[in-house]
Amino acid sequence: MAEIVNLRQARKQKARDEKLRAAEQNRALHGRSKAEKERDRIAADKSEKFVAGHRRE
Repeated sequence: MAEIVNLRQARKQKARDEKLRAAEQNRALHGRSKAEKERDRIAADKSEKFVAGHRRE
């Protein structure tokens, strides 16, 4: 015999699974490693210091 399933709960679980799958794809596309974030932060700090050092007063 087939298992009895609550359709409301099944729909909600399906929606949760789809959201998790989409989130996983977004993490793969848009996520950055800790090293990449650190490299970008260092580059931004360096450029800010360069600009600050060449300002007129």
